[in-house]
Amino acid sequence: MRHGDKVNNLGRTMAHRRALLANLAISLIEHKRIVTTLAKAKALRVYIEPLVTKAKDNTTHQRRVVFSYLQNKEAVKELFDTVVEKVGDRPGGYVRVIKMGFRRGDGAETAMIEFVDFNETYQPNAGKVKTAKKTRRGGSKKVAAGAVAEEPAAPVVEAAAEEANEVVAEVEEAVAPVEEVVAAAEETVEVAAEEVADVAAETEAAVEEVVAEATEDVAEAPAAEEEEKKDEEQA
Repeated sequence: MRHGDKVNNLGRTMAHRRALLANLAISLIEHKRIVTTLAKAKALRVYIEPLVTKAKDNTTHQRRVVFSYLQNKEAVKELFDTVVEKVGDRPGGYVRVIKMGFRRGDGAETAMIEFVDFNETYQPNAGKVKTAKKTRRGGSKKVAAGAVAEEPAAPVVEAAAEEANEVVAEVEEAVAPVEEVVAAAEETVEVAAEEVADVAAETEAAVEEVVAEATEDVAEAPAAEEEEKKDEEQA
């Protein structure tokens, strides 16, 4: 039983199957459309689409990787130069499989496999203009080739400059009264400081006079007492 076996071996060994798919892929790249059995077409689709994805990156390394699968220089060149130029814009789904009915000889179900963009007859998106996908992500915006960036109109810039000048003038007018009030407050503080200094000086002088008088009284009191005692003794 084939439980969990999702790979169709096509009744071949691994090496034989790999060679079969490589030959089918080379034929598809060369002719752009081939007819084979449905099972082989489905297996080929899984085999060749990763190779087309690798061919989008046209580097020596990727060419060597693809060559390791196909072992055919002409097929690799055709894939990187011609096929990718047509189908390279797609995020995937480079080939389509169309059922063709049953083969008369052995009754096998056949199918046609082809590169999508090489079918000139069936093109559902023919004539439609591709639009860039809109995203909500931030970041640098790339200008499309041939597109000219629009410059801001001169009248709009002048109007914005006039509005800015008006706002600056209004702010200066609003600040002027505040500056006057601050200057008056500074003058008042200076006058008050001078008055306080004068009062302090007068207070110090008055205190010194009072202290001097008290000192003189204290010094004269013992002399007066001695005179009174002398007077009493003589009497």
